[in-house]
Amino acid sequence: MLIGFAGLGRMGRPMASHLAWAGHTVLGYDPLLEHAPERVTLVGSMTELAKAQLTISMLPDGATTRAFVEDGLSSATPDHLHIVMGTVGPDLVRELAGTATVKVVDAPVSGSVSMAEAGTITTMVGASPEQFEQIRPVLEAMTAAQFHCGPVGAGSTAKLAVNAVLAALSQGVAEGLLIAEAGGLDLTSFYGVLRNSAAGAPYVGYKEGAFLSPDTADVAAPIALIRKDVALALDLARKCRLSLPASEAVFAVLDDATATGLGQEDMAQVLTALRLRNGMPRTS
Repeated sequence: MLIGFAGLGRMGRPMASHLAWAGHTVLGYDPLLEHAPERVTLVGSMTELAKAQLTISMLPDGATTRAFVEDGLSSATPDHLHIVMGTVGPDLVRELAGTATVKVVDAPVSGSVSMAEAGTITTMVGASPEQFEQIRPVLEAMTAAQFHCGPVGAGSTAKLAVNAVLAALSQGVAEGLLIAEAGGLDLTSFYGVLRNSAAGAPYVGYKEGAFLSPDTADVAAPIALIRKDVALALDLARKCRLSLPASEAVFAVLDDATATGLGQEDMAQVLTALRLRNGMPRTS
């Protein structure tokens, strides 16, 4: 299949490569990229992706996603199907599905850059049952698990719910480390306790390096991106008249972290943000 892929950043780049290795012909567009991922053909304009049968966007925010769907795909045929895989929130996805000249579904993903490279990320899909079966083989080339969550927008809702939990878990680990440190514990030893305790979710295990050795650990998900996702979750909560005190507290810390220049650091750097809040040095 001829597939157009918009957004070849840290997550999009390996995802597009997986599609190509699976036998698809992949056209990629990213104005910030000089070299194409393996087996992917770069095009010079987003409008050139419209000639594909199916397009995917893995873009950083709603504004760029809207621009791609409304402008970049304006010349696509009415049977063209576009999959929004970036995290933009359910409202925008539903709006685009109702107004765009192409068919729109959503399939945001959960997982880190290393998981995207390994093809082990999970996708949450908002589409009709027929559309889900249509795109599932494409999604299987990039992801290890595909969940049909409901109609268009449902995948984005699921992603926001997942990231609300993830952000709260990240802050919980950071606060636990501060408590342990204040009590005189060695953080490396304590992390072993935490990893093997009832709180030892998979996230706790694979984020050990990011929390304890941030200078040498890769950035899996930057604070600015998680802040954006939690903001979208809180917007949805307000529209549904929900009170989410934990997410509100998490957002305040992420906001502080972004304001102090940590926006592009890994989300585990909420530990640094909390240290600064408490008048402590950035590292122990």
